Amino acid sequence: MVNRVNTRRAYGDGYSAEVMVNRAVVSDPEIMNGTPCFQGTRVPFKNLIDYLEGGHALDEFLRQFPTVSRGKAIQALAEAKDSLLDRIA
Repeated sequence: MVNRVNTRRAYGDGYSAEVMVNRAVVSDPEIMNGTPCFQGTRVPFKNLIDYLEGGHALDEFLRQFPTVSRGKAIQALAEAKDSLLDRIA
């Protein structure tokens, strides 16, 4: 199951296009009872947030959860930031 999200990209000339983007974090009722996890893993996104809240470095999280790539972790944080900013804007 591939979870994708439609996003609109605006360009300087006023043109916008629909873009399909692979999501870093997905929720599937068949995996961990729908807990949001890094795509292709059983690692909950909340684990990354908990590590960072606890003052641990991203590298430590990645050592503990080798199935999560650095790129996916950074993408997940960017998606979470964008989601929050969209909700409060």
